Amino acid sequence: MKLYSNNHSVFALHYHLILVVKYRRKVIHDAISERLREMFEYIGKEYKITIEEWNHDIDHVHVLFRAEPKSELTHFINAYKSASSRLIKKEFPEIREKLWKEMFWTRSFCLLTTGDAPLETIRKYIEHQGEE
Repeated sequence: MKLYSNNHSVFALHYHLILVVKYRRKVIHDAISERLREMFEYIGKEYKITIEEWNHDIDHVHVLFRAEPKSELTHFINAYKSASSRLIKKEFPEIREKLWKEMFWTRSFCLLTTGDAPLETIRKYIEHQGEE
């Protein structure tokens, strides 16, 4: 396992995040997923969060990321959901046909620590999202 460090600690903190589109509307395609990922990376820098793996299905995204001990995960997730909701609906107006209110994501999210599962197992699970 690779360890990371900052001025005061050594750590290996990996998380699996699942975000679901409001009403599970089937609106995510490759271009939208790529733009959502770009926003995640941009906002994540401020919180010292780095994507390890990203994939999507038509109504949700899976993200494997690493964070530092001081990363404020719920603040980051809420900031990301808010900004990405606003921008994705502006940049892809066709989404408004299926999601007419402001929210793109459901209010909830699923955040899991990777625990004892090997990262490669989680990585493969995320890679194969949306496949039959």
